[in-house]
Amino acid sequence: MIKIIGVRCRNMDKLYYFEQKSLNIKMGDSVIVETSRGVEYAMVVLGPKEVEESNIMQPLKKIIRVATSRDRSKEENNRRKEKEAFQICLKKIAERKLDMKLINAEYIFDNSKMLFHFTADGRVDFRELVKDLAAVLKTRIELRQIGVRDKTKILGGIGICGRSFCCYTYLSDFASVSIKMAKDQHLSLNSTKISGNCGRLMCCLQNEQAAYLNKTMPNNEDIVITPEGLKGKVQSVSVLRQTVKILVEVNDEKEIREYRIEELKMIPCHQKQQKNKDKTKKRTPKELKKNKEKQ
Repeated sequence: MIKIIGVRCRNMDKLYYFEQKSLNIKMGDSVIVETSRGVEYAMVVLGPKEVEESNIMQPLKKIIRVATSRDRSKEENNRRKEKEAFQICLKKIAERKLDMKLINAEYIFDNSKMLFHFTADGRVDFRELVKDLAAVLKTRIELRQIGVRDKTKILGGIGICGRSFCCYTYLSDFASVSIKMAKDQHLSLNSTKISGNCGRLMCCLQNEQAAYLNKTMPNNEDIVITPEGLKGKVQSVSVLRQTVKILVEVNDEKEIREYRIEELKMIPCHQKQQKNKDKTKKRTPKELKKNKEKQ
C-alpha cells in the first residue's frame, strides 16, 4: 500500500497524484509540487488515501513542500502579473492584426514559463507574437489554441441550474456526450435547452445518464400492474421523483394515475413478447400483407 494525495493547480486543472510520506498534509492545504509544466502552487483536493501500488502509474512524484506564507505571497504576485501580461498580449495581437481571441494568461509558479490560451476559427501564425511577448515579459512564452469547451472550462460561469459550471468546478476531463442521452432522459431536443454556454451538449447529460438507464425503471408504453390490480400503460416516468404516470381503464373510462415505482408490478418481458405473438397470430392474412407493404 502507498499513501497518496490529489492536488489541482487551478480550479479547471486536471487532478495530479503525489506520494505523501512524512509531510503532515490534509485536504485544503496548499503545497508546492512539480508537474509536467514545471514547479507549481497547488491545492490539496483529495486527502491522504492508501491505495494499492498496482493501481497507480509509477513513478509517483513526491511533494516538494507545504506552501509557506512566502509562497502564498509569490502566488498572489503572479496572479497580478498575469493581468498585466494579459493586457500586453491583447495589445500585441491588435498590433499584429491576428485573427484570434485571447482567453487567459497563466504564470508558472517559478516564473519559468508564461502560458496564453486563445481561440480562433483556423490556424494562426503567432511566431512573431511570441517573439514580441518574450522581449517584453523576459520569460519563455507558450501559446495554446483551445476549443470552445476548454474556453468555458477556463472562464467559468453559472449554468441554467443556477450553479457554477461542472467543468469549472470539478470535471477534470470532458466525457463524450450524445443526443441519444437527451432522448433517453425524455428531454426536449431543442438545441438551446440541452446545450451549455459553450454551445455543445451539456456535460450533465452524461452525469445523469446512469440514473435514466436504471433497469428497475419502466419505459414508456410498458404494461404494468397497479396496487389496485389494474393493468395500465406507462405514459411518463419521473426519474428524479421516482414516480410513474399510468393510463388505466376504470368503469369503461380511461384516466391517468400517478404511482411510486415500488408500488408497481412489472410484467416480465417474456409475457409481453408472448402477448405480441398472440396478436400477430390473430391477424388475418390480408392484415399481415398490408403490414408488410407498410414496412
